Amino acid sequence: MNNIDPDAPILTIAAASELARMHPQTLRQYDRMGLVKPSRTIGQSRRYTLRNVTQLVEVAKLSSEGVSLVAIKRIMDLENQAVELKSRVTELENLVERLASTQPGARVFAVGDSGTISLPSGKRPKKPNAVEVWRDK
Repeated sequence: MNNIDPDAPILTIAAASELARMHPQTLRQYDRMGLVKPSRTIGQSRRYTLRNVTQLVEVAKLSSEGVSLVAIKRIMDLENQAVELKSRVTELENLVERLASTQPGARVFAVGDSGTISLPSGKRPKKPNAVEVWRDK
């Protein structure tokens, strides 16, 4: 049971509403507002993920604490963005690890925002916020 993907769209609106302890119409309203965005089947039925259910519970909690739905939408958008960014970081870390293990001698270093490599050997860029895998040609 622990191997269920939290992002797998497996729950119908009835199941998601029961898990979130909300009326199905509330879930439809939240979908229309963009607070929680379920996937759609070919027939346009909503399919919720376990992460969606967690978000629904969070929306209900914030709403009961007096947070406006507009503010909740912004919070949910930022949380979704953070999840996507964490996933991308993990993907890039795996790529760097894979390249390092399959290409002995390859070096990983930071480059500037433009992505160009114009630094003398042994120097660091001014903004160390980008990663690039360098390969000998």
